[in-house]
Amino acid sequence: MRHLISAYAWLVGGLYFILLLFLCIILSFFIRQKTLDPFIKKSLRLLFKILFIKVHAKGTENVEPNKTYLFMSNHESLFDIPLLEAYVPTFVRGVEAMRQFKWPVYGWAIRQVGNIPIDRKNIHASIKSMKITEKTLKKGKSIIILPEGHRTLDGNLGSFKKLPFHLAKQAGVPVIPIGLSGLFELKHKGSWLIRPRPIKIKFGQPISPDKIRSLSTEELRDYIREKIQNLIE
Repeated sequence: MRHLISAYAWLVGGLYFILLLFLCIILSFFIRQKTLDPFIKKSLRLLFKILFIKVHAKGTENVEPNKTYLFMSNHESLFDIPLLEAYVPTFVRGVEAMRQFKWPVYGWAIRQVGNIPIDRKNIHASIKSMKITEKTLKKGKSIIILPEGHRTLDGNLGSFKKLPFHLAKQAGVPVIPIGLSGLFELKHKGSWLIRPRPIKIKFGQPISPDKIRSLSTEELRDYIREKIQNLIE
């Protein structure tokens, strides 16, 4: 039965997602990113309903819609990015691996809507991407970054890269930690099975720029990692 459910999820969910990507690409030529964003969020929430995945969102009251934030989350599954785009209650864009921008359709879509590529294998390119991200934040556009840099292989929170925390200290905006739960069991790296189940996204309290400035880069990394760990159920 689980193989049939998984096949349904890939076929129906995959077809819906690809059609949505094409539609977003087309609409992005005529509609501003911020105006298009509510449609994208509603469409992605519908995707989870189509896949019989119940999403519990907690702590959304910690996010002020018209304020700029740097969001940081754990990385459990390929469903993380659609979930974050769907349920972060403000206009936000993400930093994603360079290779994903080369994928057909998906890569075209994320580039068109304004996500930022990062080549984690090249330190100079990574620094350049962080500078672009910093400028984006200072222009008032919120950003999501996944500081592990890759999906967990065992369901546990991995070590964090340092560059996102250099960014946090330079950007001068609050950081909101996010804990994702249940997505590793839903679909983890190395398995093609999709196992529909309830999942959770939990937003922590904003970490102020003053608090961020008071910590070293290493202290900030460990502090935010602990905050994210405490949000994971």
